[in-house]
Amino acid sequence: MQESSPLRDSATIVLAAFLLAGCSEGPASTAGEGAPVAQEVSVIELKAAPLPIVRELPGRIAPTRIAEVRARVSGIIERRNFEQGSDVVKDDVLYQIDAKPFEIDLQAAQAALQKAMAALNQETQNEKRKEALAPSGTISQSQLDMAVAALRQAEADVAAREADVARAKLNLEYTRVRAPISGRIGRALVTEGALVGQSEATHVATIQQLNPIYTDFTRSIAELNQLRHEFDDGVLEQAKSARLRLILDNGEVYPYDGKLLFSDTTVDAGTGQVTLRGEFQNPKLELLPGMYVRVQIELGIDSDALAVPQQAVRRNQAGASEVFVVDGDNRTRTAPVRLGRTIDDRWLVLDGVKAGDRVVVDGFQKFAAGDVVKPTPWREGRSSEEDLRHAAGADESRSIR
Repeated sequence: MQESSPLRDSATIVLAAFLLAGCSEGPASTAGEGAPVAQEVSVIELKAAPLPIVRELPGRIAPTRIAEVRARVSGIIERRNFEQGSDVVKDDVLYQIDAKPFEIDLQAAQAALQKAMAALNQETQNEKRKEALAPSGTISQSQLDMAVAALRQAEADVAAREADVARAKLNLEYTRVRAPISGRIGRALVTEGALVGQSEATHVATIQQLNPIYTDFTRSIAELNQLRHEFDDGVLEQAKSARLRLILDNGEVYPYDGKLLFSDTTVDAGTGQVTLRGEFQNPKLELLPGMYVRVQIELGIDSDALAVPQQAVRRNQAGASEVFVVDGDNRTRTAPVRLGRTIDDRWLVLDGVKAGDRVVVDGFQKFAAGDVVKPTPWREGRSSEEDLRHAAGADESRSIR
């Protein structure tokens, strides 16, 4: 049997000591890592507060007044006096129609009036003479009656000729096609040299009043009835006036608030919708007829509303809505909730939670119902991805240590 050398015995002793040290440290380290650690989650504490109920609906811009300018007499257009797309003022002369034929008609009517007035003067004198002779019996009663009738006929003829003069003056005035309203005029529909008004009143231009301006939008009759019941039951307080806001097609909020003018009394049989109309100031003419906008209308006020961010609401396997609530011992539990309307980025909660409850908004991937968590106030705008990065950074720092 070969004897072991002192060097080999020393190596064997060192290796055995190293293995024993490793075995003794392993269980201790494993026991330390297995201890439960409370994960950090973002929560919001519910507070009851008055909350306006706002509904967003699609709408279209419409002018407050629109006028189709038409030629009211027949003639040739001599000149156009406006710039297309410009603003015009009521009674501005837009077109000039050749006035010479109408000036001649006026002169003829005035001459006929003078002739009728001369005949009236003659019949007046004749009637006075016969009336003076009647008492003496020089003329008969029938002659006097004929003189009176001739006078009345002459008076009627003068009235007819005066009407002809007034009509001729009116037609002459119509040769100046004027703006019926103030507003923005569109393109010219006729040019110089065109014959207008030959068989009908020719459409020559269109003027639209754009300040203020209307917004037309619709709402379902079912929603209107529900809102009426909520007012009657005291669930909502009716606002003093329905305030309107516009969201433009680029997402910007229009700087001027509007007012609700009326709600139509007729329900569309095909869609079940009711048309509403709002009015907005439009000093810079940013809103043009036909534009698509989104209308935000304040329906009423919930005096003690509870609202949670939309991301705090989850769906369970049955499809019902629920939230995670952190109790006083920082332990989480699920709470079924009944939701109402959406208000901006929040859900209105009707039942299931109360004021003072702490609802989890972010960090759902870090715990399960019943776990103990470390709640921190939720900062609006911080996403779950940021929470993941934050958690990953914390885990990395722990592993480095």
